[in-house]
Amino acid sequence: MQIDIGIGATEREQIAKGLSRVLADTYTLYLETHNFHWNVTGPMFQTLHLMFETQYNELALAVDLVAERIRALGVMAPGTYRKFAELSAIKQGDGVPAAQDMIRILVSGHETVARTAREVFRAADAANDQPTCDLLTQRMQVHEKTAWMLRSLLE
Repeated sequence: MQIDIGIGATEREQIAKGLSRVLADTYTLYLETHNFHWNVTGPMFQTLHLMFETQYNELALAVDLVAERIRALGVMAPGTYRKFAELSAIKQGDGVPAAQDMIRILVSGHETVARTAREVFRAADAANDQPTCDLLTQRMQVHEKTAWMLRSLLE
């Protein structure tokens, strides 16, 4: 059945393509945050272990919201590590960094997702796609706030 929500097929595909990048960035950040939760050590262990858990749980919920919006636009959502690695602007490192480096890496990841979401917002806004704009606004707010909170640990 044809989709008739007031957004043309070309615009829906363009928005979904952008949302797929947001999804890939978010999932990559989720995986990295979960990894750091498991492997953090040092004097800030308890604080960071709990903070990272809160963050990866929020990210786990977010990936579902983004993927479901892609599907609502009539496009298949990516869902493999290979595709996420291809689409994500976040490049994962190897090994287990020190706690302070984990924080820096996560700040960079949250800022990356915020930038990607901001780029996609332009296309969604131009297409009069308020649900996507609302979703992206919420994501930018979460990522910018989380980056600020993490940065404050480095001062």
